[in-house]
Amino acid sequence: MGMNAVLIIDKPSGLTSHDVVNHVRRILHERSVGHLGTLDPLATGVLPLVVGNLTRLAQFYTSSEKTYEGVIRFGFSTDTYDAEGDDTSTPVDIQVSLEQLRPIALRFCGLIQQMPPPFSAKKIHGVPAYKLARRQKEVPLQPVEVEIKEFEILTAEGDRASFRARVASGTYMRSVAHDMGQQLGCGAHLESLRRLAVAEFSLDDAHTLDALEAAVQRGPIEELFIHPRKILPQFPSVTANEEMAARIRSGQTVNLPELSKARLVKVFVGQRSLIAIATRVAGTLFHAGIVLAGDPARQTAKSAIS
Repeated sequence: MGMNAVLIIDKPSGLTSHDVVNHVRRILHERSVGHLGTLDPLATGVLPLVVGNLTRLAQFYTSSEKTYEGVIRFGFSTDTYDAEGDDTSTPVDIQVSLEQLRPIALRFCGLIQQMPPPFSAKKIHGVPAYKLARRQKEVPLQPVEVEIKEFEILTAEGDRASFRARVASGTYMRSVAHDMGQQLGCGAHLESLRRLAVAEFSLDDAHTLDALEAAVQRGPIEELFIHPRKILPQFPSVTANEEMAARIRSGQTVNLPELSKARLVKVFVGQRSLIAIATRVAGTLFHAGIVLAGDPARQTAKSAIS
């Protein structure tokens, strides 16, 4: 049987999210690994990974809220809107203050129109913007409506300011930094970024790639995985008996009267085995829209044959 898990990696700076996925595939010897939301190479922090059949849960995380902390450097802008890019304005000496920056930060709170950075994964006619930008092609990006729920400037010293932000999916903190520089008339870029949380996952749940590698050598690694009961807390859980579990796995509907108001339900066998996400089809009848684990008896028989 393959490994089914949700694993939170504390991404180091300098690796792409896909690099991290490849590292984890190699460490776990598991082909089926995906991530729940790209983090820029420069950025660090929470990168949730789904392993095995739990990659099927990715659809529930496409619009997850995210929390960040980071540093904006004022005085010049860059073509990537972060510290990795080339300067696009002449550097100027500037001293920033909380009194100056906090009123500007307030303008970014709420629903705003945001221009994505030219060097981003945003697709234009199916091609990521960063590929066009690297080829020196014009990147015809359109502004997008995003939501910044909280944006607070924490400290301001010299030409740098630290911040904390809580944002809806699709928001670029690089663009916020760039746009603040435009408003101040001095240019700015995102110097560093750390993601503190994605959806229900936080840095408290995160492990470095080195820690994962060490745990695989030491074993067992289950203690590094998110407990399945903590996944998707917005959906109620039901613990299935063997008869109900068999019906769900074989695609039949089951009656769950105590969950009549829920649209989606997590179905467990025992404490840890998440076997399905069931959808209400009518009244109190639920059908497994997403099956996450097959019949263990059948799996054992299959592996014995193979």
